[in-house]
Amino acid sequence: MSTGLPAFYPWQTALAQRWLSQRERFAHAWLIHGLPGIGKVAFARAAAASLLCESPVQGLACGACAACAWTAAGHHPDLRLIRPDAVAIEEGEVDTDNQAGRAAKTPSRDIRVEQLRELSNWFNTATHRGGWRVAVIYPADAMNAITANALLKVLEEPPAHTVFLLVAHAPDRLLPTLVSRCRRLPLSAPSQSDSLQWLQSQGVEQPATWLAAAGGAPLRAWAHAQAHDHPYPKWLPDVLQMMESASEHMAGQLADQLDKLSTAEWVDPLQRMLVDVQLACAGAAPRYYPALDAAVSAIARRASPASIAETASWLLQQRALAQHPLNTKLLAQTAMHRLIRAGRSR
Repeated sequence: MSTGLPAFYPWQTALAQRWLSQRERFAHAWLIHGLPGIGKVAFARAAAASLLCESPVQGLACGACAACAWTAAGHHPDLRLIRPDAVAIEEGEVDTDNQAGRAAKTPSRDIRVEQLRELSNWFNTATHRGGWRVAVIYPADAMNAITANALLKVLEEPPAHTVFLLVAHAPDRLLPTLVSRCRRLPLSAPSQSDSLQWLQSQGVEQPATWLAAAGGAPLRAWAHAQAHDHPYPKWLPDVLQMMESASEHMAGQLADQLDKLSTAEWVDPLQRMLVDVQLACAGAAPRYYPALDAAVSAIARRASPASIAETASWLLQQRALAQHPLNTKLLAQTAMHRLIRAGRSR
């Protein structure tokens, strides 16, 4: 279990204070949504801590009461975190008793219906200190139809003194009837200045390039800066060189290289690179990879905007199938050849 009281990021505090000041007439279910990498889960967990706090300060957790101590220690009896087993493992917060029986299996990336059914006794008992009971469900998009319907039945007759905080990247992927049972709380990306200030405080050098590569999402930018030497994949300049030279030999080499990655790992950077090419075709500055501006502009000067747009649309379709590609090597080869054709002279 991780320790420490969950806290809001600096760009979330003002919204959280306004929102939590309404706790006397608080809705029983909230759908917290926004772009990946802006701190939605942190917001929901900090909100749970604030709702459970016995002496909130301006709506936020005081950090000094018994409830805050239990939350910080990870064992508040009126708090439940409902997330896939794989996410719990990544966070280092595994329920060892429940996980032991599934040790031999690959950790699920779905929220299982059993996880909701296990809460029935929790719902039917009084809260420990007579206050709120909070269930944080994330990512809510990880619920399959069976799990979503089980939650819907709970929300149709919500347990007393219980607040559900659902966190989702894409609300349109959720069951519409489930969304209709929730109040929506959209979280916007922080301003560029707030993001850059926070990244600098975390010791990230050249934060603007990392933030651009992450599409303006500071947490994603920070994670990438911790894991990589450059804000773009090391193979991406080779893709641009391949497009400029129309080298079939490079296409084969790159396909071999990309086949060692998950499909999502290379499709996303290619999509971002093509957005930069489209912007360059229109005479605009790059959005994601300013460090590659010279190579991107060289492609834009000779490429057909229609071909670039067509390839970008094709990649978008492949991303939808990224979890279940029929042949990853063939997909990588096809992508490289499409990029060569897209980069040819108008």
